[in-house]
Amino acid sequence: MELNKLSQIIDKAKNIETKTLVVAAAEDLHVLQAVKKAIEENIVKAILVGDSSKIEEFAKQINFDISSIEVIHELDVVKSCKTAVNIVRQGGGDILMKGLVSTGVLLKAVLDKESGLRKGGLLSHVALFETAHYHKLIGITDAAMNVEPTVTEKAHIIENSVELFNRLGVEKPKVSVLAAVELVNPKMQATLDAATLTTMNNRGQIKNCIVDGPLALDISVSKEAAEHKGIVSDVAGDADLLLAHDINVGNVLYKSLNFLGGANSAALIMGAQAPIVLTSRSDNEKSKMLSIALAAALD
Repeated sequence: MELNKLSQIIDKAKNIETKTLVVAAAEDLHVLQAVKKAIEENIVKAILVGDSSKIEEFAKQINFDISSIEVIHELDVVKSCKTAVNIVRQGGGDILMKGLVSTGVLLKAVLDKESGLRKGGLLSHVALFETAHYHKLIGITDAAMNVEPTVTEKAHIIENSVELFNRLGVEKPKVSVLAAVELVNPKMQATLDAATLTTMNNRGQIKNCIVDGPLALDISVSKEAAEHKGIVSDVAGDADLLLAHDINVGNVLYKSLNFLGGANSAALIMGAQAPIVLTSRSDNEKSKMLSIALAAALD
């Protein structure tokens, strides 16, 4: 299966069992707009945890009828996050979403060893982009969570993203490990990591995907560029996922696609017991809604 449009993800979410979204500190106008749209599209059901008076006030502003939605009143944002996480952990919800609370507070609740959503590995951020300049959806990881991942951590980041692709129906996503050049250079750590990750994939240590690198961005997304440079690779010109060397590369690439390239995107935190919708304040309501749909579409 190939993913060409974000609308495919919305359709998939609509055609499987409806998931329950649990929003921590839900008293956020933009988040509620995205939740409203997702409910109207029959993508999710919702549980809202937070300041009920503010939730009701914002709901009225956007004509969001929450009379049939469970709203759990909690003024304290720390307790709101713990409550939302506990609902998901106990099986009352399938997706966790960040509302009006700092990322650190939410993740502290998620990573709590006794009451959180730990699964044993690393949490990482993965985003899918639909752009007019590429023939299918393309993923970027990690643009928001891991600052300077080691090669071992990069392997976990790939695994988290591959799980997302596999659960969307892409059996063997093609992963490009980005660097500035295609040759291994001992002075460039990105190229050393890329060579190691490629070898790990070839030897079955990283499964259910095809990994190649180091590859520059142009080689990753353009067969013409690959042919011009004489690069022979199953990934070149057809990458499903771009692995950034560090958060700076990932974040700049992410925001360049959105703000300069006009791309639409959806993003999740993977690696926990449930997908986490943790959008940026600069993400628009469409991106937030698409992120909810992405989480709901995971089989």
